[in-house]
Amino acid sequence: MAHSKLENYLKTYRKRAGLTQREVAFLLGCENGAQVSRYEKRRRVPPLCAALACEAVFGVPVAELFAGLSERAGKEIQKRLLELRSRLQTKASKGGEARMTAQKLHWFADRHGMTDGNQGTQP
Repeated sequence: MAHSKLENYLKTYRKRAGLTQREVAFLLGCENGAQVSRYEKRRRVPPLCAALACEAVFGVPVAELFAGLSERAGKEIQKRLLELRSRLQTKASKGGEARMTAQKLHWFADRHGMTDGNQGTQP
């Protein structure tokens, strides 16, 4: 699955460190440098363990190393948060599970700045 529009900086940080793809693969516990190449060329999204290992190796947050993927995930989560909030508001207006629904809606307002008139901007 190609993710060519998802910007990442893995290659940039690898080159700054003076490491080869094979050396990074070894540090990440990958079988060979081809896997690192696929991550760099955005042909594969690294599994969570590999992404966290990249963070540890380069001392850079995963969200910065894989900025495009992080941005896409944030946008998708934002859409789902809005949909869930809408569902909860509908449920609240029907009187279903009032206490728990109110608690969840309060969480949205606190965590995501999502009040009735404000959709918020942070995932």
